[in-house]
Amino acid sequence: MRRQVSLLCLLLAWICANGAMLDTVQVCAWVNMFAGYARVLPVGAALRATLDPSRPCEICLAVAKAKASEEREAPVAPARSAEKQVLAFAGPGPVVFPAGCDAWPIAGPQRAAARVEPVPVRPPRDQIA
Repeated sequence: MRRQVSLLCLLLAWICANGAMLDTVQVCAWVNMFAGYARVLPVGAALRATLDPSRPCEICLAVAKAKASEEREAPVAPARSAEKQVLAFAGPGPVVFPAGCDAWPIAGPQRAAARVEPVPVRPPRDQIA
């Protein structure tokens, strides 16, 4: 169930990101209209009545109005100019190394100290015998 809900949410987000939300609402309106018409009409007649542009429902009218306002308010694409564009690039500054010391640091001991104390407990095989 959780996977199905997450897939449904992902599909809805993809539809919204692609700008197909009004188309999705239109399809839902057609499904609703078809279900209403199919109760009283045969399937073919219900489909013709659903897709008949002279008989839109309230949702279809709202979607058409929203699409028209979306087209009116769409941003105008900028006109391309014939002049050449100049791109500026600021390179990195010069590399400066700090003054370091001339001698290497003295290295510590290269080996760990050997263990010299006796083992506190005898091995298990020796205790059995």
